[in-house]
Amino acid sequence: MKRLYRHLKRLHGNEDGSPVVEFAFIAPLLALMVIGTIELGMILFATILMESGLRDAARYGITGNEVAGMSRLERIVEIVADRTIGLIDMEVADVQVLVYPGFNRIGDGEDYVDGNDNGAYDAGETFTDENGNGLWDEDIGVAGAGDTGDVVIYRMTYDWNLLTPLAGTVIGSGGIFQLKASIAVRNEPWETET
Repeated sequence: MKRLYRHLKRLHGNEDGSPVVEFAFIAPLLALMVIGTIELGMILFATILMESGLRDAARYGITGNEVAGMSRLERIVEIVADRTIGLIDMEVADVQVLVYPGFNRIGDGEDYVDGNDNGAYDAGETFTDENGNGLWDEDIGVAGAGDTGDVVIYRMTYDWNLLTPLAGTVIGSGGIFQLKASIAVRNEPWETET
């Protein structure tokens, strides 16, 4: 027993292996911080690319130009795909191009009479069918790139798969962080062919 006591006392004063043990405790946390920083950088980079792509697509869209063999909407999606340099899978991304009667109406739903006073539209309540589709719509935007002078919003959402499970609990949901970008513009005046 005396021998064990002397051995423990000698180990207690010995600091030779201390940095290695301390690094072993810190290394996982340090690695997680580095990966988290890279993850955050990639999210910010992808979001900037999405915003830049939508801005460039809107620049094209407001002119009314069309590329031979391709609709304006197809060209708009192609521009966004080019600007996101493959980080965004355009097959999975949700790209919306919607026309509104004015900037003040972006995101508005169709007006309705709230018969049961619950603050929400219920089937059977009277509504103003602004886009003429016969259904009440939560958003009055009409799909398309619009005509001359129309207000158009370009929206994009993409579910980014997070690299680290810990980051998913902090900034995402189920390992996914939803990236969003949008831009609203008014189309330039152009002459339409009749």
